[in-house]
Amino acid sequence: MRILAISGSLRANSTNTALMRAAIALGPNSMECHIYNGLADLPHFSPELDDDKSPAPVLSLREQLRAADGVLICTPEYAFGIPGSLKNALDWTVSSGEFWSKPVAVISASSLATGGNKAHAALLLTLTALGATVSENARLMVGAVNRKLYPDGRILDFKTKQELIRLMEGLAETIKAGETVEPDL
Repeated sequence: MRILAISGSLRANSTNTALMRAAIALGPNSMECHIYNGLADLPHFSPELDDDKSPAPVLSLREQLRAADGVLICTPEYAFGIPGSLKNALDWTVSSGEFWSKPVAVISASSLATGGNKAHAALLLTLTALGATVSENARLMVGAVNRKLYPDGRILDFKTKQELIRLMEGLAETIKAGETVEPDL
């Protein structure tokens, strides 16, 4: 199973990226995960650029999504939503349909106890518009994330580790089943 992992944070020492890497490490052996590193390179979405001659970073994103059996997205919450750079990347796939019926696992993480619940809801809403498949077992909100990871990204909290394992197994099950599950909003 090829998984494309996308962090919604552009920070070099992002807690969300560290959490995403931890989830990858805890995933089933059948998963081959690739981290998408082009979020900062995408131009602002514009319908005038959204055609067969879209900018190279957009074409690369779309190609990587098409090649993936599933997607893992880990995002922080900014101003009660997902970061603009992540939303921009998702907007580039509206007309081309790479997320249609694609199994996706969603993690939102915040230093607040809420676990980025508003970003989580916003991301699920966008993924619904894109036609993505997000099963109940492939959703996770991690509150107080800065107290659950060591600085090097290793998981400090046993419960969080178990939840990440469940999430990655849920993504694998969704891919294997080929099921289509609409997110609850």
